[in-house]
Amino acid sequence: MAAVYAAPSPLSHFDAADLLDALSTGIVMLDAQLCAVYANVAAQDLLGFSANAARGRPFTDVLHDAAALRATLRRALASNESIADREVAVRSAAAPREPRTLDVTVTPIAGLTGRQLLLELADTTQRQRISQERDLLARLDGSRLMVRQLAHEIKNPLGGLRGAAQLLERELPAAGLREYTQLIIGEADRLTALVDSMAGPTRAPAKAAVNVHEICEHVHHLLRAEAPPGILIERDYDPSLPEAHLDRHQMIQALLNVARNALQAQGDLGRIVLRTRARSQVIIGSTQHRLAASVQVEDGGPGVPAHLRSSIFYPLVTGRPNGTGLGLAVAQELVTRNGGIIEFESETGRTVFTLLLPLGEPA
Repeated sequence: MAAVYAAPSPLSHFDAADLLDALSTGIVMLDAQLCAVYANVAAQDLLGFSANAARGRPFTDVLHDAAALRATLRRALASNESIADREVAVRSAAAPREPRTLDVTVTPIAGLTGRQLLLELADTTQRQRISQERDLLARLDGSRLMVRQLAHEIKNPLGGLRGAAQLLERELPAAGLREYTQLIIGEADRLTALVDSMAGPTRAPAKAAVNVHEICEHVHHLLRAEAPPGILIERDYDPSLPEAHLDRHQMIQALLNVARNALQAQGDLGRIVLRTRARSQVIIGSTQHRLAASVQVEDGGPGVPAHLRSSIFYPLVTGRPNGTGLGLAVAQELVTRNGGIIEFESETGRTVFTLLLPLGEPA
């Protein structure tokens, strides 16, 4: 009788660790003391730690300020029930300035040495950023329409006021009285210019091939002329950055507005960094770009107040007593007209505004 051989299973060449390392979801196993027993490659990359170095140590040691996650883990152990937390903000202890947003699922299981916890970590940082960008762009569209309608309603009576002051000036016999009409005309012109700034630029972008670093150098030169002696302005450029198809004048104005905002946040002492990097596979709004330029302005000021962070790009929103609240609003308008967007991250002592500008055609 001929021997019958069973065909090998397709999974016979892989053990469980190989399969877990092939997942894009981070998998971490913890013991009852919340110490790391195992972590797959995705989890190590996501949180920036080595499984060998972390083994036997409390898992939350690999994270910066992990009190909320620690409480969730202990709650899962105590209740012996699965817990799912969505959009949990975490920072790796190795890179505390690079926040990530995770969907975390904690499942208690019975291990060989007692109860253990299985953690599933799904990176939702990109998804959350895209959602925030789309929400920002939608709100800016609504805000832009409202401001333009308001500007139209304000400019009409201002024009009438200015014309009446000019007619009155011709009828006044004394030159001293004409000072008052000149004051009315000057204030009407100032308010008209302010309203025009609120409404944003009306000229369509005149795009051409431009060197992003030439724009940065132009702004750097202007900043040095304006900055107090105690402000250090540094440059950190990526020399591999290719040319972009942008409106040079609009981009200079946008970057200058952001940089001046950083300069005013510093006071008389501090440091500003102009930084450029190339980023691949970037989604801006609903469009994916193979390559984008990241132009950053970093300052060491007090940071954006928490109550202004959701509205910082809207007209007339400012955190300074003498601010107009138009600089960042106009900058965002100019950048979005060129297919980009401005993002920011802020904490006390470090604020970074990033102009994301598309390079080449969308993917």
